[in-house]
Amino acid sequence: MQAISTFLENFQAAMETFQTAVENFFRMIQPYVWGPATWGLLLFVGLVLSIRLNFMQITKFGRYVDETIIDLFRSPDKKKYGVSAKGEGDITPWQAVNTAFCATMGVGTLAGTATAIGFGGPGAVFWMWVVAFFGITTKFAEVTLAVHFRSKNKKGEILSGPFAYIEKGLGRKWKKSAKALAIFFAIAGTMASFGIGNMVQANSAASAMYSVFGWSRLWIGIVAAVLIGLVVLGGLKRIAIVVERVIPFLAALSITTCLMIILSNIGNVPEAFRLIIMGAFTGEGFVGGAAGAAVMYAIRFGLMRGIFSNEAGLGSGPIAYAAAKTTHPTKQGFWAAFEVFLDTHIMCTLVALAILTTVPIAAINSGPDAALTGSALIVTAFGNSFFGEFGRWMMALMIGAFGFTTIIGWTYYGEKCFEYLFGLKPIMLYRFIMLPICVFGAVGGVAAIWAIADTLNAFMVLPNIIAVVLLSGVVKKLLNGYLNNEPYVSYAETEASKSDEQK
Repeated sequence: MQAISTFLENFQAAMETFQTAVENFFRMIQPYVWGPATWGLLLFVGLVLSIRLNFMQITKFGRYVDETIIDLFRSPDKKKYGVSAKGEGDITPWQAVNTAFCATMGVGTLAGTATAIGFGGPGAVFWMWVVAFFGITTKFAEVTLAVHFRSKNKKGEILSGPFAYIEKGLGRKWKKSAKALAIFFAIAGTMASFGIGNMVQANSAASAMYSVFGWSRLWIGIVAAVLIGLVVLGGLKRIAIVVERVIPFLAALSITTCLMIILSNIGNVPEAFRLIIMGAFTGEGFVGGAAGAAVMYAIRFGLMRGIFSNEAGLGSGPIAYAAAKTTHPTKQGFWAAFEVFLDTHIMCTLVALAILTTVPIAAINSGPDAALTGSALIVTAFGNSFFGEFGRWMMALMIGAFGFTTIIGWTYYGEKCFEYLFGLKPIMLYRFIMLPICVFGAVGGVAAIWAIADTLNAFMVLPNIIAVVLLSGVVKKLLNGYLNNEPYVSYAETEASKSDEQK
C-alpha cells in the first residue's frame, strides 16, 4: 500500500508540473483566438443566419416548442412531430436530444454560468443571453445540415457532423479546400473532446466533491475514468440508454432546486437583474479594475461561457443529432433550437439568479483572478440558501453526475471526429486515451483547464461557422420545404440518383 501511495503522490506531482507548462502555453495564445475578432465573427454569423431564416427564433418560436417539448407529452395517438422514431438513424430523437443535452445542460450550465459571473461579473450573464439568441439559429442550421448530409459507415452506423457538411456541401464548388477544412474541424473536434468534453467536466466534478466532502481529486478522477470506460466501450446505443435515463432527472432537479432558492429570496431578484443589465454595459458588480476593462471581461466571458453552455457554433451537438431517426432534417433542427433556448435563456438564468440572490457580490471577487468561481461558487450559493449544508452536498453530487454524463456524450463526439480521420479500426484506441485524460482533468487547476478548453473550442468554431454561413441557402430551402409540406429528398438520395443517371 505504501508503494501505491508513493506512486500516486509522485504521479500527482508530475501532473501538476506538466499542468503548469500547459497552462502557460494556452494562456499565451488564448487572447488571440478568443479576442474581439472572434466575438464579432460569432455575433455576425448569428445575425446573418437570423436574417436569412427570417429570425426563426422569434417567428417560429411557437412552432418549434410545439414540435418538441410539448409533443413529447402528447399521448402516442396524438403525437405530431419531433418525437417520432420513424426514418433512418441509430437512436430515437429523444435519445439524440438527451445525448446532446448531457453535453450542454450540465457542467456547462452550472459551473459555466458560475465561471462567467466569477471572471466577468454579473454582466456576463447578459452577453450569454445575446450569444444564445443568435445561437438558436446557428445551432438549428448546424443540426439541419448534419442530418441532411449524413451517411453510414461500414458498420451501418450514422457518421455525420460538421466534417460531413463541410466536405459534401462545400465540396460541390471547392473540393480540395473543403476536404482540408473538414479534416481541420475533425482534428479540432477530437482535441476539444479532451478539453471541454473531458478535462473541464472532470475538474468541475472533482473540485465540487473535494470542496464539500474532502475526497481526493485524484481518486475521484480514477473512479470516474473506470465508470466512464464501462459505458463508452459499449458504443452509442449504451451511451444513449444511460443519458436518456439520467439527464431528464438531473435537469428537472436543477431547475426545481434553483426555482426554490430564487422564490425563497424573491426580494433579491430585482437587484440581481439590475446587476446583470447594468454590469453588461458599465461593469457594475465587477470588483476592482476600470469600468472599460470590466465591460470587456463581461463580454468576453459571457460569450465564451454562453458558447460553452449551449455549444451553438461549436459544431459538436450536430454529431449526436445526426444519429436520430427522423424523416426530415428540420425536425431535429427544431429540437436543437429548443435546446439552446432551454439551456441558456432558462437554465443559465435560473443558475445566475440562484447565485446572485444568495452570494454577496463582494464575496464573488469578480475578475481575472476570481477567488470564488466555477463549481465552488454554485456550491456556495446552494449552501447559502435555505438548503444549508444539504444544498452543498446536493449540488456537489449533481455536478459530479453531470460531469460524468457530459464526458460520456463528448466521448461520442470525439470518436466520430476520430473515425472521420482514421476510420473504424482505431476507435478503441481513442476510447482508452480519454480515460487517463479524465484523471488529468480532475487534478488540474481551474484556470488551466478552462484556458485549454476555450482555446480548443475556438479552433472548432472557425471551420464550422464558415460552412454554416456558406450553406445557409440549403438550410433555408430545407426549412421552407418542411413548412410547406414538400417531399424531402436527402443528399444521399440525390447523389444516388445522379450516379444512376450517369450509369
